[in-house]
Amino acid sequence: MCNRLPVAVLFFAVLAHAVGFRELNAAENPQPNFIVINIDDLGYADIGPFGATKQKTPHLDRMAAEGRKLMSHYAAPVCSPSRAALMTGCYPKRVLPIPGVLFPAGAVGLAAEEQTIADHLKGLGYATACIGKWHLGDQPQFMPTNQGFDSYFGVPFSNDMGPAAEGSKSSFGAPLPKPKKVPAAAPSEMEQETGLRGDAQPPLPLVENLRVVERVGAAEQATLARRYTERAVQFIESHKAEPFFLYLPHNAVHGPLYPAEAYRGRSQGGLRGDWIEEVDASVGQVLDAVRKADIAERTLVIFTSDNGGPLGQQADNTPFRGGKASTLEGGMRVCTIAWWPGHVPAGTETQEMTSMMDILPTFVVLAGGKLSSDRKLDGLDVSQVLTGPSDVRSPRQLFHYYDGFKLAAVRQGPWKLHLMKQELYNVVDDPGEKQNVATANPAVVTELQGLADLMAADLGATNALGPGVRKLGRVENPKPWISHDGKFREVTQ
Repeated sequence: MCNRLPVAVLFFAVLAHAVGFRELNAAENPQPNFIVINIDDLGYADIGPFGATKQKTPHLDRMAAEGRKLMSHYAAPVCSPSRAALMTGCYPKRVLPIPGVLFPAGAVGLAAEEQTIADHLKGLGYATACIGKWHLGDQPQFMPTNQGFDSYFGVPFSNDMGPAAEGSKSSFGAPLPKPKKVPAAAPSEMEQETGLRGDAQPPLPLVENLRVVERVGAAEQATLARRYTERAVQFIESHKAEPFFLYLPHNAVHGPLYPAEAYRGRSQGGLRGDWIEEVDASVGQVLDAVRKADIAERTLVIFTSDNGGPLGQQADNTPFRGGKASTLEGGMRVCTIAWWPGHVPAGTETQEMTSMMDILPTFVVLAGGKLSSDRKLDGLDVSQVLTGPSDVRSPRQLFHYYDGFKLAAVRQGPWKLHLMKQELYNVVDDPGEKQNVATANPAVVTELQGLADLMAADLGATNALGPGVRKLGRVENPKPWISHDGKFREVTQ
């Protein structure tokens, strides 16, 4: 016994030291908070840090001056696929195989089996909230509170997916048409699958968790950005003492355009420019809340857009060709800023590739978690691209451009091949895709085509679904949140 006592004492002393070291290390290096601000349909050069001149964005200018611009950050051509990539860390076709976007009262959505960013971070002790536009399925089974978020407040889809007579098809100030009778014809197979279109669309709902709290008409549209921001600030203040993940996807600046009264006429960019200035003010309020809570040095904020800006609405995607719904750079390369004082070098930018898919693995790694090996991810940990030297090489050197089911292009390093026309561009030297250099670089064309063929074998290149595509979530008898006769849907948990 006498010989064993010193060993036991030594063991417990070492154990106590190790526990104390871990607690000290956790105190000195707490799990970072994460905020993703996702703007709808914002063009690459619609904000000051990326070249805007018609509207002023002082808060985003400051965010960029204190953070890093991601000059080659890729989304998807349209809303739902882009959000699927962000939430799951996968190519959209892998987890949300639909031809375009989701509409109200659709039978399909992101499957509950998918592991979202919120699922991962909640498992690591994070408080989670989604405030704004969801657009990954509007049936209760697909909503944020069933996808890892503790709470949700927002419109479940785009702000144009409601009746024209209530302002969903026209911007502020336009005369509203008389209500139309709902088409009596049965919904088409496509409508049953992905949701109702046109005059068949029900009223826009504002949903809190799984309860409708308001019917959104023209007047209410102009309050959404402010109310989302207020909720976001409240969430930050309430959870500043614990790690949190706040996802703030604005309905702005998707048409129809509804800036708040205080911002109308302020910019030289019309209603769109006015709404961008309101978004900028929202970013300022969110960052001020982080500063006020004294948590800036442990809060990573990503500001981005879900796709390129729509050219028909005067969005500016300079220096790129194309816009929303296109697989040209202007449709998929989006203005993105990373802000994390003390970690992200201030006033810097990187030309290295990153994507929406990379946000999930990056957050999980920074939070101290491990990625599951039982489910394929396409995203990569790009934390060093955010926090390292400006010239650090990104692990993402390959990106595939999907347009719905169709694999349209592939990029490796500086080279981008448009598959149908076999056009090759160096998008580093020629970001506007003006000079087709396929003839001068046949070996590059062959290599990129081979990479595209490998991806096609996994996910499929056109309407065919490859073996790597996972099942959609699906419900029977989908229903709208608000019926055409004005009744709010009741959801029992």
